[in-house]
Amino acid sequence: MADLNKYRECIRQLITEYVQRVASNNEIEPQTIFDVEKDHYQLIYIGWQNKRRVFGPVMHFDIKDGKIWIQWNGTEEDVGEQLVAMGVPKHDIVVGFHPPYIRQYTDYAVS
Repeated sequence: MADLNKYRECIRQLITEYVQRVASNNEIEPQTIFDVEKDHYQLIYIGWQNKRRVFGPVMHFDIKDGKIWIQWNGTEEDVGEQLVAMGVPKHDIVVGFHPPYIRQYTDYAVS
């Protein structure tokens, strides 16, 4: 049985630690969005860079049916392996940005 509170904490820790590691830019603000009621977790960037608007997701996780869904990972970090290192079993991680027919070839859950 999945420990949802542990999964929530792992996701929050992963996002928070990433924000602390990345270079700070006064014009671009990292915002963390933690919706623990509906289990949606995001890191987004908002701001300006070279007179261009920056707005978009960097990471997005959901918890659905007792599994962590990696909906988006716009970093070079292997967030799936980081979750495994935190104690989340691979069979409770779904790489949601891969099409369903590809997921069967990963080390993670299909859905």
